[in-house]
Amino acid sequence: MKPTKDSGPYFVGVDIGGTNVKVGIVNDAGQTLAFTKTKTEVAKGVDAGLKNIYQAIDDALSDCHFTMDDIKAIGIATPGTMDIPGGKLVDPPNLPTWKGFPIRQVVCDHYSGKKTIYQNDANAAAYGEYWVGGAREAHSLVLWTLGTGIGCGIIIDEMIIEGRHSHGGECGHIVIQMTNGRLCDSGQYGTLEAYSGGKSLVRHCQELLDAGRPSILKEMLQEGNKLSPLLIAQAAERGDELSNELIMESAMCLGVGTTTLMHTIDPDIILFGGAVTFGGKDSELGQRFMNRIRQEAKTRAFKVPYENTIIDFAELGSDAGYIGVAGCARLACLKAEKK
Repeated sequence: MKPTKDSGPYFVGVDIGGTNVKVGIVNDAGQTLAFTKTKTEVAKGVDAGLKNIYQAIDDALSDCHFTMDDIKAIGIATPGTMDIPGGKLVDPPNLPTWKGFPIRQVVCDHYSGKKTIYQNDANAAAYGEYWVGGAREAHSLVLWTLGTGIGCGIIIDEMIIEGRHSHGGECGHIVIQMTNGRLCDSGQYGTLEAYSGGKSLVRHCQELLDAGRPSILKEMLQEGNKLSPLLIAQAAERGDELSNELIMESAMCLGVGTTTLMHTIDPDIILFGGAVTFGGKDSELGQRFMNRIRQEAKTRAFKVPYENTIIDFAELGSDAGYIGVAGCARLACLKAEKK
């Protein structure tokens, strides 16, 4: 049944990743009315990706018995690098065939001028948590997104910290090791991502295995498994010393990064989301991971901000991006109405 109009206005949220695109129809209260998922098909180029996205939007609208006339605005989120005011991707590592693509205007034109906004995917996820997720009672938030790399979004009193050059909140690239730091895929040395990103975790684990460190991972790999953060987590849950050491080291480094942002932003709450949270709050390993982050922050941070800042897991999971960017579209509409 079509939702009643008193739960509107309605917004479309599109969260574009290197593998999948998530699309949701979201109402004014942040509730998802319909959700679809499709493939980005990066290797086929931007036209193929756009075709899939338009079809996913149409399918989500159909599920609600809506047309685009029922939608007030569209929000689109992509990974960086990007030009947020210009509405285009610059040189995104996960979307190489989309380099320089003016996605905001193209989508706007496709839907006959429907208001369309563009946002960084980590910023969008942060706004989702701020609006209706784990920080909905807070005035300020830092969200770490832990995956292949490390993203970050910062919200202060509904203002998304985008920065002058659309690189605000790129805190996965803060430097935590000045001397002989590990190399990050960004080309920098000693970044947080080089120590706590999922890809870096796997790379360092392989280096230690090649150096002869004992681990049940060797048996698991011989069984045909691929080395991944998930496999490392499974080994840690079976008591593997190396895997546990790597995960706790990752948490320690995230505690250092968290302290830096605590001293910079002084937020109400700092949340951790993404695929590499080792089971999150529902896992004993995830809880040990979070406690290690907190322990490191407690050791390094000023007492007042540490004792008054919540450090916890995010709540919205993989839905945060499309909900958040729909919320960003809603926020843009509210700001325009106030002018």
